[in-house]
Amino acid sequence: MPVARPEPQEPRVIAHVDMDCFYVQVEQRRNPTLRGQPTAVVQYNDWKGGCLIAVCYEARKLGVKRFMRGDEAKNVCPGINLVPVPMARGKADLNLYRSAGSEVVAILSSKGKCERASIDEVYLDLTDTAKEMLLQSPPDSPEEIFFEAAKSNILGLSCDASEKENNVRAWLCRDDADYQDKLLACGAVIVAQLRVRVLEETQFTCSAGIAHNKMLAKLVSGMHKPAQQTVVPSSSVQDFLASLPVKKMKQLGGKLGSSLQDDLGIETIGDLLSFTEEKLQEHYGVNTGTWLWKIARGISGEEVEDRLLPKSHGCGKTFPGPKALKNNASVKSWLDQLCEELSERIQSDLDKNRRIAQTLTIHAMASKGNESDSVKKFPSKSCPLRYGTGKIQEDAMKLFESALHDFLGSQNTGWRVTSLSVTASKIFDIPSGTSSILRYIKGPSSASSPAILDPCTVSEDPSHGDVVRFGDNLDTAPLHEEQCEPSSSEKDDHEAIQSPVNARKRMSKKLPEVKIGHANQFGERTLGTILKFLSRSPPSLHEKRKPDVLICSHKGPESSSEANIAEEHDNSARPADRNNTIKCGGDHSGSSSNSWMFNIEDIDPAVVEELPPEIQREIKGWVRPSKHASTKRRGSTISSYFPPAR
Repeated sequence: MPVARPEPQEPRVIAHVDMDCFYVQVEQRRNPTLRGQPTAVVQYNDWKGGCLIAVCYEARKLGVKRFMRGDEAKNVCPGINLVPVPMARGKADLNLYRSAGSEVVAILSSKGKCERASIDEVYLDLTDTAKEMLLQSPPDSPEEIFFEAAKSNILGLSCDASEKENNVRAWLCRDDADYQDKLLACGAVIVAQLRVRVLEETQFTCSAGIAHNKMLAKLVSGMHKPAQQTVVPSSSVQDFLASLPVKKMKQLGGKLGSSLQDDLGIETIGDLLSFTEEKLQEHYGVNTGTWLWKIARGISGEEVEDRLLPKSHGCGKTFPGPKALKNNASVKSWLDQLCEELSERIQSDLDKNRRIAQTLTIHAMASKGNESDSVKKFPSKSCPLRYGTGKIQEDAMKLFESALHDFLGSQNTGWRVTSLSVTASKIFDIPSGTSSILRYIKGPSSASSPAILDPCTVSEDPSHGDVVRFGDNLDTAPLHEEQCEPSSSEKDDHEAIQSPVNARKRMSKKLPEVKIGHANQFGERTLGTILKFLSRSPPSLHEKRKPDVLICSHKGPESSSEANIAEEHDNSARPADRNNTIKCGGDHSGSSSNSWMFNIEDIDPAVVEELPPEIQREIKGWVRPSKHASTKRRGSTISSYFPPAR
């Protein structure tokens, strides 16, 4: 149910920009011969020529409507051009339109806070930009008004067509206008400039609504299409809403709107004015009642979210009539394809935008036996999202089986799935500076590669192939340093090569050019991820290196010792376990230690499998299989390896 939000104290300038028959425009840009001709984009299937999802204005004038079947559209307009949506994995592929929408968003977001509401619509908060224009270069004279802004439609401004442009110019630069209307006038000029830029740079036209809140801007953006904009002054709000049908208002198109019509006899938003806030709260609760009372007066406190990227990723497919899925095998086949596409999209989002999704959800529509519409709704199911196509496919199938069990209950009957979709949601930005825990683990020290390196200090030089060049003056010993020290046995191996004095001097030494990576099956060198954080030295000629010993330490700013106190203490206490132990400790004061340890053989493979694939490969590369059977209980989590907080 909708909830009322407090309205900001300061007036705002909000715009809703809606692309004109966007899918058709994208296809016309790909094929310019379609411009000016009746054209529609059809999501093709073999039933009556598919469904029209976008129709150009030339075809609309001839009677073609959205959601018509392709065969019907041809009967209405024999000369119509039906362009099918691209297909991939047996379903519609909208990536072409998503990319085109991103071009538009990049332009619109240059003037203020931008919220991408869908592929082809955007909300803009232009308040700050409008205030800046009002202070520095307000529209002073009608002659200076931007030509496209002069074509605006101003609600409440009565004039005939011949005088419209002159009257609009006069309204936009009124001296006696109040502060709110002056801000709106600046907003109208800004939106007009943005729309012209979109047309020039992308060849797409768009329409817009400009008002003091999102609700009103959305309502009027489609009033004058195509390629026009509409402004809602505060003085015109009541007259505009008085005759607006209830079902036209966002969030009133479903059950709530039907309840207003059936229970209270309300047909227009203006009819709500006859009910007190308390009366509406009695019928619909405190929050929804207050929200209804406010929207009747054009009040909305909903803010524009600063979001250029989608809040979720979803892939779905419908199976109407005889195409309904009736067994687990057919469901799994389609789920695998949907999950494959979803995996590609969330991985691309992670690579390009450093965002990670946390929840996987499956939705379906189904019926039991021969029923066309079951009383019980097929439940949606969610679980934590694991990256990797195979894992997503596995989890999605388990979610479906769980939902199907709940849907059927104890009945042993047939079923039909007519719609299936998977969604990745709860997407968050990865905090800057975040990296794998393994970057704090390294091999034995050497004079040539002295310390763990921050990935921010690494840059690739294309002229040297797989060579990674490090900064000449890179300081590898900051005041607050996290590093891993070699075990005492490894230090002994290198005493003949390097003295303790040299070991201290090497921390401020300039770093050399080093090569990282390994050869793949084609003999090509590939860059690693963990290896560039590892410092390795050649093994002693007389001693074998002990790779199973990894000792980590954290040195605070007051630490003055180069040795790991926790390491020395543990080596003296448990020398027998040194070769099979990973031990991490913290030295914050130079005189105290806080360490934890575990055996390599106790690492649970199930935990490793939850890590990203590239990390899994590297762990399996430097953690050798144990020769002895492990008694560690399998199926644990990564928290099993950390001691409880004290």
